[in-house]
Amino acid sequence: MGWEEKQVRGYPEFVQTAQRYHGRPIFALFCGDKDAEGKSWCPDCVTAEPVVRKELHNMPEESVFIYCLVGDRAYWKDPNNEFRKNLKLTAVPTLLKYGTDPNSYCSVLTVEVIWIRQTLNKL
Repeated sequence: MGWEEKQVRGYPEFVQTAQRYHGRPIFALFCGDKDAEGKSWCPDCVTAEPVVRKELHNMPEESVFIYCLVGDRAYWKDPNNEFRKNLKLTAVPTLLKYGTDPNSYCSVLTVEVIWIRQTLNKL
């Protein structure tokens, strides 16, 4: 495996982790928090996560994949949350290459393996 994964929760942890790996390709998947059984409040996140994970082997060598939990539903829906304000995220799940133009972010609402592969290769 030529890439590594980091799991974080919340904006401060995301920024700290992204800064730690500055200079390497960083891909991030933002999803809603999970309950005690490990299931996200976001049904689209439940659908997207396994599909994205299945395609991680297509990331470039030395990449870092950050799996970031954005918080509970109420926090996510707040238009002033840090993810919305600072990263300009508009939906979860969202897959992005960190450090790129927010207009190039890929909101992963309808997930297909081919689309994910193409997205990872384009970013």
